[in-house]
Amino acid sequence: MDKVETETKINLKNVLYEQYNWFHESFLPSVQIACNEFFSSVFEFQLISVSKNINILFQGDDYFVTKIRIDKQHDAFFRCSEGAVSIILDKTLGKSKTFDFTTITELETRIISSFNDYLYNNISQFLLPVPTTGNKQPHNAGKKRKNFDTIHLTFFIKDKLSNNGAKLIVSLPHVLLSPKAIESQSEKFDISNFKTSKLDVKIIVGTTKFSVKDLKNLEKEDIVIFENSNIHSMKLIYEDYKKDFEINPNLGLITSINNDNGGHNMEENSLSPSLWDNIQVEMGAEFEKVKITLGELKNIEQGLVVDINSVYNNKISLKVEDKIIAQGELIIINDRYGVRIDEVFASQKDKLEQTSQGENKIQNGTQELLENDEDSDEEFDYSDFELDDQDI
Repeated sequence: MDKVETETKINLKNVLYEQYNWFHESFLPSVQIACNEFFSSVFEFQLISVSKNINILFQGDDYFVTKIRIDKQHDAFFRCSEGAVSIILDKTLGKSKTFDFTTITELETRIISSFNDYLYNNISQFLLPVPTTGNKQPHNAGKKRKNFDTIHLTFFIKDKLSNNGAKLIVSLPHVLLSPKAIESQSEKFDISNFKTSKLDVKIIVGTTKFSVKDLKNLEKEDIVIFENSNIHSMKLIYEDYKKDFEINPNLGLITSINNDNGGHNMEENSLSPSLWDNIQVEMGAEFEKVKITLGELKNIEQGLVVDINSVYNNKISLKVEDKIIAQGELIIINDRYGVRIDEVFASQKDKLEQTSQGENKIQNGTQELLENDEDSDEEFDYSDFELDDQDI
């Protein structure tokens, strides 16, 4: 690696990792000086990581931990890996055995603890004064001590003679550190560039109660009005995210109906209406795989009234127990949404027959759901519906 290439890499590091460099330029020399003074110049230190996540750093090693109290609210931790302790003790006491934490002696413990104390005294110059309130009491005084917001500096200590090395982790309260902020030299990221990007969401229009008998009698051109709907709002679902949002209704969907418009007579002649037919189930109306822009999603999150006219071009599905039973076009009846059905996926083929025990049963089966329905490829079967007590 020539000099020019080396300088280029260093300059790149200075631009991209200015915060790391502050730790590198402040703490590393101080740790190295402390080690030289304590053990003489037999070890070399390198700063290999600055992190808030200590779980990854700890993997694969056991540690000798020294806790140093800074004040009533803050602690510093020095964690020497088993390998680091072995390297230090081999150099100071001579290599007489394979080191093991389970057999560490009091003398060995005092050497490592004293070294950690000496390290802290050298690096404490880079810690800020403990924050205080107006009455000169430490902030959070009287509250339970916490050390979760911590910066972990991982050093690599190496024996210059043998080249053996291991980890030493110094953990310091973030509130007592003041690293230089990273200032990007490139153009700042502008989220507005992505406002036109689209993602697929579900939009729920509303729900209504429907009897099983009326459900089986649905036909093309029938109109279903959703009592639990509001022309000024809908519900958006994206993965686990759900949110009600306000919309500007499309007034072009307003439809007037008369007594003859609404499909077949829902009160079909029946000499002995069954309990089964009168059971109420919940039917929902929703758009599926609707594309909206990130800009529209942001407006929805901010609680703004949005215009989703492009959504109205999508077909809307009628669902019971997550099974699609029909599709159609969205309309507005007075102040509620409705759907004019143009396709039914379960036709009225079920016939009721009185059994010898006086019970009704469904015969002949039902048609399969639309083959390209991605939500379910099961046959449509009214007996599949699980009914709550309040539905009966």
